[in-house]
Amino acid sequence: MRLARAFAVAALGATLLVPGVARAAPAGIGLTAELDRVLADPRLAGATVAVDVRDEATGATVYARNPGLRVLPASNQKLLTGAAALDVLGPAYRFRTTVRHTGTVGAGVLRGDLYLHGQGDPAMTYARYDALAAAVARTGVTRVTGRLVADDSWFDRVPLGLDWSWQDEPYADTAPVSALTFAANDRYDTAAVEVRYRPGSPPAVTLFPPTSTVRLVNRTVSGTADAVTVTRGHGSRTVVVTGTVASAGTELVSVLDPASTAADLFRVALRRHGVTLSGRTAKGLTPPAARTLTAQSSPPLSRLLPPLLKLSNNGLAELLVKAMGRVAAPGVPGSWPTGLAAASAALATLGVDTAAITMGDGSGLSRRNWVTTRQLTTLLAAARKRPWFRDWYPALPVAGDPDPLVGGTLRDRMRGTAAAGNVRAKTGTLAGVNALSGYVGGVVFSVIANNTRAGVSDLLDRIAIALALAQRTETGRYQHYRSERDLPNARPALPQPRDPGPADAAAPGTPHRAGGADPARRATGTDPAHLVRGSLEPARGLHTGADRRAAERRRDPPDGADALHHPPGHRRRLPVAAAPGRAGDHPQHHGRLR
Repeated sequence: MRLARAFAVAALGATLLVPGVARAAPAGIGLTAELDRVLADPRLAGATVAVDVRDEATGATVYARNPGLRVLPASNQKLLTGAAALDVLGPAYRFRTTVRHTGTVGAGVLRGDLYLHGQGDPAMTYARYDALAAAVARTGVTRVTGRLVADDSWFDRVPLGLDWSWQDEPYADTAPVSALTFAANDRYDTAAVEVRYRPGSPPAVTLFPPTSTVRLVNRTVSGTADAVTVTRGHGSRTVVVTGTVASAGTELVSVLDPASTAADLFRVALRRHGVTLSGRTAKGLTPPAARTLTAQSSPPLSRLLPPLLKLSNNGLAELLVKAMGRVAAPGVPGSWPTGLAAASAALATLGVDTAAITMGDGSGLSRRNWVTTRQLTTLLAAARKRPWFRDWYPALPVAGDPDPLVGGTLRDRMRGTAAAGNVRAKTGTLAGVNALSGYVGGVVFSVIANNTRAGVSDLLDRIAIALALAQRTETGRYQHYRSERDLPNARPALPQPRDPGPADAAAPGTPHRAGGADPARRATGTDPAHLVRGSLEPARGLHTGADRRAAERRRDPPDGADALHHPPGHRRRLPVAAAPGRAGDHPQHHGRLR
């Protein structure tokens, strides 16, 4: 244990509370002693615990325990992925989905093949495929004599992490990664479909988005309570829904082949807009001579960060890794090896000692991810000096804010404490792993517990609350206070989220020059929720501009923008119901909402 800053207690009997956990600090106890006491909890007996707390201004260690020990980060891995993507790709980076063709076009007839070429856009929802098909129709084409060819060659065709658990294959959190993909909803759950059920005799079960590439088997029955299980066998396109249904609800399940499903969604959308295809749907490469008919770009990376960090979106993390690989090695399909190498090189420029860590994937699912808390605090401190920090910081979960698109995975944690609204941090949870790393006051911190027999996220929260009640004085010392009312200095203003200005409009797929000057920026408000909502689909009624603020404070929809897809009274349950015996605090032990 090392202490570089002296801490004193300004008031006796300081109370550090997590809702439901009453633990009062004894009179006269300092921050160091309080953190030692938290970490002496018997639930941590036999566990591996690493902690690093550092003064942002000086870099000095405030508190440390095993800061150089390698531990599993779970979804704290997304901090590495997100920072690396901002450096390699840049905040203005956009994924692009293009429709090209061979042959000739005349009198509304395209005599050739139509190619759907993807670059890994995680935001290609049902509505955006519909918009892409409408754009084709506006060119005047009404009939295609050839095939629809799905081209997913921008990335390699390795769909799953090499050491992801095989039993997780049907879950949306471990869905296949493909350059030609689709999103089930406005949370950007890629390569997965929503299984929607509602009561009846028998209960009705449907898929959204609707697709013929998934075979649905409904074995549900009516009941007095919901107990629905959705399964998909290894390598199978068949989804089986069993259990009892009492009310409307939704589960997620991954698809076997995202490219085939994406092509199916596009083909049906073309038909809806009056464009028919005579040939079959196939997979293949787009010929170099093919001409562009239309294209659609994703929101910029700056607007994809909130789903990545606030909602801990695993699929988005892996798509970013492969996108980095493609940019680092142009002309070579993006892959985990090339993408992780590019990420590691970018992290080194941020001061991270890459010899002290290993990267097995981008999301944190892999058990080959190893980090140290010291390297995470190094990254957090270095990020503040990057031009993209104004995108990064608002995208982190805010402790205790109940809005899922503000509080994210911290929305139900630390409410009613000094940490609420002040701690911005990334969570992480796997079976036997809890992690919390971020910013509070004038410090950066990282706390990771491995090999625990039960969840200990409440202990990590108590550490964050203790840090929220410490403040650096003019003499350079930290003072620990009883409550926020006792803090003598106002907290520093939070960085403002912003909309990209005209200078941000880099060409889709254009990499950012790491370390270069960032495009011009303009602030648009104090609440980061619009970075999620503003990036989605205004045509479907999402709020933009002056309407955002009121929409962001509305608490009624079950899951933010997802409410748009569901009728009144529809209950959305995420993630997919777990099979018996799955480990961890959450029904899905890899859980995206961590």
